[in-house]
Amino acid sequence: MTTFREAVEAMDADAVEALLADDVVFTSPVAFKPYPGKPITAAILRGVMRVFENFRYLREIESADGRDHALIFEATVDGKTVNGCDFLHYDADHKIDSLTVMVRPLSAAQALSEAMAAQFPRIQEEALAAVQAQSAS
Repeated sequence: MTTFREAVEAMDADAVEALLADDVVFTSPVAFKPYPGKPITAAILRGVMRVFENFRYLREIESADGRDHALIFEATVDGKTVNGCDFLHYDADHKIDSLTVMVRPLSAAQALSEAMAAQFPRIQEEALAAVQAQSAS
């Protein structure tokens, strides 16, 4: 099984999506309300993969039961260095049911917010297409 870290480091959006629970909740570092559901979460993560440059995980911390992970990362957005952490929780089926991202410093968070805002029409289209494909099957 591919881990989230391996999938992200390989820039494999399909592998990342396969790790998400249908009821996953994504909490963004730059949006007030969480995003519930696999289609929008997967689309947001694809958008992040398009926006982040020179992305790399620096360290991973795992809970004793293996259900909680903190992955500390560094990347660049629009020339700004972003330091951040992905907080993952896995459900009983070993799928990610909660993904919270935090980033710093403020100037990098603002650059990320602007870059993701530019991606959002495409993200919404991708999420809608995924929902329609699920409905059709």
